[in-house]
Amino acid sequence: MLVLFETAAGYAVFKLLNEKKLQETDNLYLDFQTPEKANKLLQLQHFQKFDDTTIALAAITGSIEGKIPKPLKKLLKKIADDEQETLLVADAKLGSSIKEKFNINCVSNNNVQDLMRLIRGQMESLIKVPEKEIAAMRIGLAHSLSRYKLKFSPDKVDTMIVQAISLLDDLDKELNNYIMRCKEWYGWHFPELSKIIQDNIAYCKTIKKVGYKTNAIKTELNDILPEDVEQKVKEAAEVSMGTEISEEDLSNITNLCDQVLEISEYRNQLYEYLKNRMMAVAPNLTALVGELVGARLIAHAGSLLNLAKHPSSTVQILGAEKALFRAMKTKHDTPKYGLIYHASLVGQSGAKYKGKVSRMLAAKAALAIRVDALGEDNNCNMGIEQRAVLEKRLQQLEQGIIKKISGTGKQKAKFEKYSMKREAPRDEANEAMDADESTIPKSSAHGKKRKFD
Repeated sequence: MLVLFETAAGYAVFKLLNEKKLQETDNLYLDFQTPEKANKLLQLQHFQKFDDTTIALAAITGSIEGKIPKPLKKLLKKIADDEQETLLVADAKLGSSIKEKFNINCVSNNNVQDLMRLIRGQMESLIKVPEKEIAAMRIGLAHSLSRYKLKFSPDKVDTMIVQAISLLDDLDKELNNYIMRCKEWYGWHFPELSKIIQDNIAYCKTIKKVGYKTNAIKTELNDILPEDVEQKVKEAAEVSMGTEISEEDLSNITNLCDQVLEISEYRNQLYEYLKNRMMAVAPNLTALVGELVGARLIAHAGSLLNLAKHPSSTVQILGAEKALFRAMKTKHDTPKYGLIYHASLVGQSGAKYKGKVSRMLAAKAALAIRVDALGEDNNCNMGIEQRAVLEKRLQQLEQGIIKKISGTGKQKAKFEKYSMKREAPRDEANEAMDADESTIPKSSAHGKKRKFD
């Protein structure tokens, strides 16, 4: 029986001299107390050393994925001639690949794992490689493997979503401040323009093209504004009550408009980037609640995997923690929704149904998050199907067809009021006295109908 042992320096194959010891692992540690005892139980047959850290990294990453690396193939070809030998391996996935490729019977169980731990304790004496060299190879391989995992980790994409949605919120705040400042600044010269043009981007483009309000009559604005709005701007410019501004003032206002347009264009690019990233990372969650709400949920939880660990009740009120604890402290009603309130399904429902719809949506979203985080498929079929189910239920709810959302479709049980009738213990003596004193005939006193001849 052979033992395949993986180290940071290379692959080693040992010969297990006493196979019965493997069946009695409770006392197996006694044979590894000293290097002499370990050498009596195990004998080194082959050792395939790694040439450098790059080869070691390729070998270890291949072993993690269940593939047979090149150094191991060279070693297995040496022992593949003896088909009767059984090979003990630590990784069952790697053992199945070896058996399929080289037709070598491989064993991987708890007893083998115990043996591997004991071999690791006496590795220096069994392999006869200096401890300093093995330690250096171990540290180098650990650093290289960490860089490799960090570079190709799928969890790293969550960081991009968190940063993108945070930057998007910051850009919205800055845009709002810049546009308010622009309207207030140019409003001293042409105050009526902000009431006529509601769109912020069109407002800034109009300022850049018109400049002074006296130029509005001669300027063509049909490429920016509709005809009726353009006519209103020209009419308002003739009777405007604004004050005059200098060329330097107009130049600064125009520069501010340029900043607004540039930030707005970058915001649109960032939104497209976030939309594509969300469809790649969490397609089912995106189909249910949308890109922005899904990204905010991931950012609030920290990562998609952390969000998948939350139950649906937590997903429902995620983002309303302050209101929740305030309600618990003051013993008031707890909030019904948090960030999920901004989802389109909750927004299009009636005011009295928002709580029910948010609860339903949170339940489906919790399942979609777990499919995205832990599932192997990268499509949004589940999210689209569940969204259709929710839309159908919302339609039925608003039409008054159904009253109960959760649970089975069975009709509620109707409970009738039950009153227990108790019978007092009979006292025959008192009953006889009452019967004698009663003026009612006996037949009617006992509740029986009188018979007429």
